[in-house]
Parts: sequence; structure tokens; C-alpha cells
Amino acid sequence: LLSSREQPIFSTRAHVFQIDPATKRNWIPASKHALTVSYFYDATRNVYRIISVGGTKAIINSTITPNMTFTKTSQKFGQWADSRANTVYGLGFASEQHLSQFAEKFQEVKEAARLAREKSQDKTELTNPALNITSHQVLPSPIISSNGPGEDKLFRSQSADVEITTEKERLKKMLSEGSVSEVQWEAEFFSLQDNNNKLVAALHEANANVDQWKKQLTAYQEETESLRQRVAELESQGAHDSSSENNKEELNQTLEELELLIKAKDEEIQMLKSQKCSRWETEGEREETLQKLQELEARNAELERRLHLAEQTLAETLAEREKIQNEVTKVAEIMDVKIFEFNEIRQGLAKLVES
Repeated sequence: LLSSREQPIFSTRAHVFQIDPATKRNWIPASKHALTVSYFYDATRNVYRIISVGGTKAIINSTITPNMTFTKTSQKFGQWADSRANTVYGLGFASEQHLSQFAEKFQEVKEAARLAREKSQDKTELTNPALNITSHQVLPSPIISSNGPGEDKLFRSQSADVEITTEKERLKKMLSEGSVSEVQWEAEFFSLQDNNNKLVAALHEANANVDQWKKQLTAYQEETESLRQRVAELESQGAHDSSSENNKEELNQTLEELELLIKAKDEEIQMLKSQKCSRWETEGEREETLQKLQELEARNAELERRLHLAEQTLAETLAEREKIQNEVTKVAEIMDVKIFEFNEIRQGLAKLVES
């Protein structure tokens, strides 16, 4: 597989996949584990290849051409189509960085392959016999030498050089246009193939939906038929038994009366509940009032006791005051007598002094 003239220029690890040749949609893993995927350069043939070997088997052997394109389909997965191998290769990487490195190297190798092809085309043009035909089609024009008529010399005309150059440019243009057309055709082919796969998937899905809708329609039809039969039975029963309507009205009326009675009972129950709650509240207030009344009675008894003591004290005080007043009155009377006697004695002394 590898010759001594091929040298690896870049290697990485990735999970290798190939497109399913039957469906052209599903990926088939080429190995259970990640493999080494390398770029090789053949200096003798001036070509670049992507090679991956699993055991003794070549999993990938893809020669890179300028019309190939490496596409990143996700953050860690990329793919490219090899028309020579008639397959599409896919690589799953461990990280987005490894995918970016592989894609950048693919672009570099693709550009190198393009330059190598252009150099090869230039060499082919120089050695192509079709270009020499033009030079032989133009006959050399004899030019008379200044030395005499016998010394003719042949020179290629200037118009022949112009035609050769024009032919070279035309061939280059044709080759470049052919290369571009090949790329466009390949891209269009894979685009059409992808669209075809999408259309096939949509067709399968539509067929599955149609089958499901048919089943649902059959079920609906059966259900509709059973409902029709049920309606017919009910109508026949209604035609044969007209008294059922009267019974139905009576039952409806009785039901309404019962509903009204239940509603009234519910209202009565709610009222009793509210009364009970208010009674409970009243009893609670009553107990509280009784407790306050008892407290007030106790305070009243205490106040009455204190009032009785105060009355006793007041009576004793009044009696003591009356006793004191009596004593004061007696003392005042005694004092009045003493003052009167003193005044008489003073008058008697005054008379004695005067005499």
C-alpha cells in the first residue's frame, strides 16, 4: 500500500466511517476503535493521499484532487466525497480542535494538489504534438540575404508565434473550465443525491402517514356505523314507548323538587352551624362576663369591708373630735373665767394705785 517514496506529512486519530452504498444515507463504522489517519505525499508521482490502515486492511486510500471538498457537518464530524472510490468518507474526532486541524491540512493539501496539476498541465502543453501542428501549418517565408540570391535562410514568422501562444491560452482555459465544471458537476451530483434521499425519506414518511390515516378512517367509519345503529335503536324505543317521556318529565320534576329540598336543607344546616358558632361565641362571652362579675363582686366586698373600716374609723375620729371639742370648750370657759378674774384684779390694782 505504502511505498518508500511516500512520506507522512500529518497524522491524527479519528473514528472512520463510510457511507452505506445501498441507502447513501446511513454511516457504516469502519472499525470499533479510533484509527490513525494520515496525509501522505508521493514525491515521484507528485500526488497527495489520505490513508488509514486497520490491521492489514486499508480503510481509507483516497487520492486528493483539487475538486474535492472537506465539509464540517458538526462540531466533531467531517466528510469528503471520493469519486474514484465511489464513496463518501466520514471522520469523527475527539474534539473540535482536531477537526479544525484536519480541515486546515485538507485545504493546504488540496491547494498543493492544484498547483501540482497546473505544473503537470504546463509540461503536457510543452510536449503536446497538437501544439506543433500549428507551427508546421505555417510555411516559412524565404528572406533574401544581403550576401546574394543563393544564400536563402528560413525563419519562423511572427504570426506563427502568436498563434502558438493563443492556442496555449485556449487549452489552458479549456482545462481550467473543465476542472471547474467537474467540481460543479460533482457538487451538483451530491446535492441532487442528498435531495433525492430527503425526498425518499419524505415519501416513506408520507406513505406511513397515509397508512395510519387509512386505519384511523376505518376505525372512524366503524364507530360512526355503531353510533348510527345505536341512534336507530333509541329512535325505535322512543316510537314504541311514548309514556317514557311523561315518566321522564315526572322524574325531572321530582328531581328538581328534591334538589330544592336539598338546597333548603343545606341552607338550614348552614344557618344552624352559624347559630351554633354564635352560641359558642355567646357562651364564651358569658363565661368571661361571669368571671369578670365574680372579680367585681370580690372587689366590691373588699371595698365594702374597707368602707366599713373607714366608717368605724370616722366614727371613732368624730367621737374623739367631739370629746376634744368638749374639752376645748371647757378650757375656753375656764379661760374666760380666769380672764374675767384677771381683769377685775387688774382694775382693783389700778384703783389702789390711783388712791
